[in-house]
Amino acid sequence: MTALLTAVRATEAKASETLSQRVNRLQAEAKLLAKDHVHELIAAVVEVERLAADIASGGSVYPAGVRDVARRLADDFGSRCQTLAALSARSHSGLDH
Repeated sequence: MTALLTAVRATEAKASETLSQRVNRLQAEAKLLAKDHVHELIAAVVEVERLAADIASGGSVYPAGVRDVARRLADDFGSRCQTLAALSARSHSGLDH
């Protein structure tokens, strides 16, 4: 099926939707996008945690104050990432509204 034909059929389907069907479809799309957005946030937090841990364990190459802040960031971001993942899983499993 060509992209044009797919687009035409999708447009026809949308045109035949009732208002409540459209609302439900858009809500479902928004929930999927929100889930993707949360996964992007978790990935970014994991990356910051990794960078902070690298700096924290970098020894005297990095200033002591920077290492200390990086260590605290790595510790904090590790637990924050776990919290985000748990909240996301709970929310998307239908346990939370």
